[in-house]
Amino acid sequence: MRLAVVSSDGANVDLHLGKGKSIYVYDYGDEIRFVEQRDIEIEEDSKHQGGKVIKACSDCDVLISVQYGFKSKVKANEVGLKLVMDEGPIDEVLKRYVDHYNFMKN
Repeated sequence: MRLAVVSSDGANVDLHLGKGKSIYVYDYGDEIRFVEQRDIEIEEDSKHQGGKVIKACSDCDVLISVQYGFKSKVKANEVGLKLVMDEGPIDEVLKRYVDHYNFMKN
């Protein structure tokens, strides 16, 4: 499973999806492994830029951000991307998601 998080600093999930200039991508199999950082051209004063972030994560299964809007949810559903709201240190956010995923799977 490929997970992506929206972060301003590479350490914390701390941004709204539409403000995500940097996306950090991880793979989860037996463990969580960092893959890469993806930079996205976001215009500071523009609204509704979640589509750019979603497009950059088209190969991911899950995208985690502090918050997202209705239009982003619709666009994510169209490409089969699950949006999740959470915030905090990336390692803790990913662990919470993976723990929940594994719990629901069993």
